[in-house]
Amino acid sequence: MKLYSLEETIGENSYPGRGILLGRSADGRSAVIAYFIMGRSANSRNRIFLADGEGLRTQAFDISKMVNPSLIIYSPVRVLSDITIVTNGDQTDTVYDFLSHGKTFEEALRTRTFEPDRPNFTPRISGLVETGGRFCYRLSILKSGDLEGKSVQRFFYEYDAPVNGEGRLIQTYLGDGNPLPPFEGEPVRVAVEGTIEEFSNRLWANLNPENKVSLFVRFINLESGLSDTRIFNKNLEKR
Repeated sequence: MKLYSLEETIGENSYPGRGILLGRSADGRSAVIAYFIMGRSANSRNRIFLADGEGLRTQAFDISKMVNPSLIIYSPVRVLSDITIVTNGDQTDTVYDFLSHGKTFEEALRTRTFEPDRPNFTPRISGLVETGGRFCYRLSILKSGDLEGKSVQRFFYEYDAPVNGEGRLIQTYLGDGNPLPPFEGEPVRVAVEGTIEEFSNRLWANLNPENKVSLFVRFINLESGLSDTRIFNKNLEKR
């Protein structure tokens, strides 16, 4: 499988929607987590990321302009001991609750399906990173199996002892369109290069300037467990 650069994946795609990138830093010392959101409508673009303890939440930038928050206001990141959960919707809470009761990532997501936003039926993408003991991560996508939203397909991917300087990227969409075409195939193998500052700045710079909304990046030191986080919000840059 080809190792793609950020420029070849995100940089050449005007609308990947929401995306999760999990991997390992080039020096091998850190687990790498990135989550971004994009928007075409005014409602989708009216958001920012805010730190919420060890986790992350979305919030309306201008509350007076918020319409139908059910699919756009949620907690993308939650932390349970040495496990970090990252998703594009309220399934973050489902996974967190199942893990808290000794169940698995897969069991949690088997209770969920794609988003009910006809005609796009936006896939639910989810990731889990374990940094205690042997480092590994998992990705999942739940998407419609037909044009009417009557069938659901659930895909799970597990990566054990990840290679230095590599990650896997999964997105909600292949690109722009009407309806939006859902992501297909395995998560894309992507190069993870530089420090958190260099990597996060490069990722933010490669997101389409018109459609990008927010970006979260975290490096977790695999020895100490300490984390370093960067958050970017296009709406706050306008101030």
